[in-house]
Amino acid sequence: MFENKIAVVTGGAKGIGKAIAEEFRKAGAQVCVIDRLPNAYFVGDLADPGVLEDFTRKVIDDYGHVDYLIHNALPLMKGLDTCTYEEFNYALRVGVTAPFYLTKLFAPYFAPGAAIVNISSSRDRMSQPQTESYTAAKGGISALTHALAVSLAGRVRVNSISPGWIDTAYTVYEGPDAVQQPAGRVGNPLDIANMVLYLCSDKAGFITGENICIDGGMTRQMIYHNDFGWTLQE
Repeated sequence: MFENKIAVVTGGAKGIGKAIAEEFRKAGAQVCVIDRLPNAYFVGDLADPGVLEDFTRKVIDDYGHVDYLIHNALPLMKGLDTCTYEEFNYALRVGVTAPFYLTKLFAPYFAPGAAIVNISSSRDRMSQPQTESYTAAKGGISALTHALAVSLAGRVRVNSISPGWIDTAYTVYEGPDAVQQPAGRVGNPLDIANMVLYLCSDKAGFITGENICIDGGMTRQMIYHNDFGWTLQE
């Protein structure tokens, strides 16, 4: 169903983004990746609006339209104690502003049946200490999802995915790391890529403005001191 479709994937040179790009290619799509890391299509910093404009022009010059836009690029993770004003703003430019601006730039070129998938994080609803820049960016793109879904209603479906612990090296964990997850294992990039392709498919044609948390059930698990073997170490 993706034969000759045009898929744009930000942050597509490694990790989850690379898996998404590879799965689209396997399904027959032409994939346009933008990443700061070396890749076969476009190298550039998503925080730079000029880069986003140049990238958009290249995609449209090459293909004329976009079917699927996947906002996956990873913002930096720093916290209250060490994150500077500039670093915090950089995280937001990569994680929220770039998805907004790229969507705006591509808006006249979305094909019928187009879809956008934003990669957020389960940190959009829970946190560890000293993760403010990343968490703010992921919370921002989660909210941006339903705003774009409404603005693009009838033209483009827009959804987001919030991954939990995804091991991008496909490490198979045993013991507590696996058992603590209600699903019984740590996730891998294909868990996210498979959902991206589903949300872009006609099978998801009645889904828009939604966030889907793929975290092995961790955010549904209530944890109390001395409950089921959990003990707080002070």
